[in-house]
Amino acid sequence: MREYLLTLCITAAVTYLLTGPVRKFAIVAGAMPEIRARDVHREPTPRLGGIAMFFGLCAGLLVADHLTNLNEVFEKSNEPRALLSGAALIWLIGVLDDKFEIDALIKLGGQMIAAGVMVMQGLTILWLPIPLVGTVALTQWQGTLLTVALVVITINAVNFVDGLDGLAAGMVCIAAAAFFMYAYRIWYSYGIEAAAPATLFAAILMGMCLGFLPHNMHPARIFMGDSGSMLIGLVLAAGAISITGQVDPDVMKLFSGSERNAVHQMVPVYIPLVMPLTIIAIPAADLVLAIVRRTWRGQSPFAADRGHLHHRLLEIGHSHSRAVLIMYFWSALIAFGALAYSVNSASMWIVLGVVALSAVGLGLLLLPRFTPRTPRWAEAFVPPRYRRRRAEARAGSALTAAAAAGAPVAVGAAPVERTPQSVPAREPGTHRKLNGSTALSERTARVRTQERERA
Repeated sequence: MREYLLTLCITAAVTYLLTGPVRKFAIVAGAMPEIRARDVHREPTPRLGGIAMFFGLCAGLLVADHLTNLNEVFEKSNEPRALLSGAALIWLIGVLDDKFEIDALIKLGGQMIAAGVMVMQGLTILWLPIPLVGTVALTQWQGTLLTVALVVITINAVNFVDGLDGLAAGMVCIAAAAFFMYAYRIWYSYGIEAAAPATLFAAILMGMCLGFLPHNMHPARIFMGDSGSMLIGLVLAAGAISITGQVDPDVMKLFSGSERNAVHQMVPVYIPLVMPLTIIAIPAADLVLAIVRRTWRGQSPFAADRGHLHHRLLEIGHSHSRAVLIMYFWSALIAFGALAYSVNSASMWIVLGVVALSAVGLGLLLLPRFTPRTPRWAEAFVPPRYRRRRAEARAGSALTAAAAAGAPVAVGAAPVERTPQSVPAREPGTHRKLNGSTALSERTARVRTQERERA
């Protein structure tokens, strides 16, 4: 465990330290696109954060290769080199897209090529554990197609959810933490060395996300861009492929009594890893909804819009930070709930706990729909936004400002418009202070009036 923590910390440190220089490089290189209709930030922000994340990945793999216990992963398996090859290719495509906005179909082709490169080097699904059936061996073509599909789905799911500051990095970090705990348990509890590469990939992925998050939290100073979102999506998919298609349930039946019991014991996490519905359940749901929504409208599935889940959270009244935290909450609930259920699927307390937390999540989700009425005696114990006096004062000041600007003011149910005669005329060149008074002196105004009368 100490070597994994060391690898995680070094990956996070390298990513964190390189993000600042990468931000300056992105500004100089002009990787600061104008604000688009679907964006939620208010000023241009540099991209190319994936450059720092990629070098963090390289640093993590380099350090792990020189550690005593983790060095065996590189000696007995070719998966780390397969991951680095696919990651380098997908990272280059992402860098080009961050700078030049390449076509979506070209990116899709690059994702498939990167997945094919990993398959050629041995990172592929060899078999699947099916509940009540056992282990089903896959042919070479079946394993290749399933591997490519899983990589492409995971990459685009993470890419689609990258719409708010810190959202994608935080959600992938949560998924990687749950994935690390599961893979570490398979390796050390059952003594299955085939789970070692997946455990290493999860530790490095956590370091990449944790190192980048301080620069990417709201308000973000830099975005990871496609070079970062596609990279962490590929690393997450590589870990899922490694532990799903490389770990043989025949070995686990020695600990569970039979192969069927072994497969049944691993069902809560195994099948969601094949079709990522647990560790990235929220991004996968957002991906499916986006494809259905755009296809229904007759648009391309890759056409950008403002219909993602995080956009809808903002529309119903959540703040930027609260929307991100809500997405974190649901991701953690699904990922760690499945992890806990895989450890002890016979416990009803786990199911009841997940149900109770789901109810709490729904309450947080619908919070903007309610307007809490805090008693006056309790106003000192609640945040200022829930205090009635402060709310009434803000509403009154807003009405006063609207009236001073000549905007329609709602009184009851009927808006009352100020007539032009009731609005004091302003001289050309004058402007208002924050309190509504004129900035120029009355004497200057009188002099200008006399000059116009003489003319």
